[in-house]
Amino acid sequence: MKHSGKPGRDTRKRILDAAEYLFSHNGFHRTSIKQLASEAKVNLAAINYHFGSKMALIEKVIERQLRPINQQRVERLAAIRQTAARKGCRPLAEDLLHAFIEPAFTINTQMQERRYLLALAGRAFSETDTAIRTIFINQFKPPFMLLFQAMREALPDLPEDVLLWRLHFAIGAMTHCMRLCSVDSPSADLCPQADDSETQVKMLMEFVTRGICTPYQPVEKRSKRR
Repeated sequence: MKHSGKPGRDTRKRILDAAEYLFSHNGFHRTSIKQLASEAKVNLAAINYHFGSKMALIEKVIERQLRPINQQRVERLAAIRQTAARKGCRPLAEDLLHAFIEPAFTINTQMQERRYLLALAGRAFSETDTAIRTIFINQFKPPFMLLFQAMREALPDLPEDVLLWRLHFAIGAMTHCMRLCSVDSPSADLCPQADDSETQVKMLMEFVTRGICTPYQPVEKRSKRR
């Protein structure tokens, strides 16, 4: 039998794979260390050796899902800002939004991986334990704040609070497309199907770009009836 020579790395990956599967299906708190060990086919000591604690394992699982997406987001956003600064002009809002949105569709090309990411995000925000929610937010916040800062440069006339709301609406639209408009989603028959992720991103970009870049018109508040 030929060995890879990296048993420690293989064990670590098996634990992460098992944790990703169990956390996304059962939730973080409903998954025990014993279940993780059984799914990964390792002993309990191996989980403690490689990760130290269950919370540290949760953090690594979330990081593994988000890191490649966020890394590409940061690199692309930084490149757009640098190019604009070199040319002495503002970055284009559409370019910035594309740099943030597209990696979510192109990095996780496998539908199963995309389901895991969305399930983990949903679990993180529905858990009563704020520590898990904080882990997810800490992973998402740096690229999001970089997008926000760059969009302020692109759209200086848009009030900051309005821009922030519109970016959240865009994230919501992106998540909806990833989760509900997938081919194997129970709601797939309610959604028009795109031939590929590139087409889906293009249509999503047209929608969010117009929504975010529309000039702001203050909402006229109705006076309360006495």
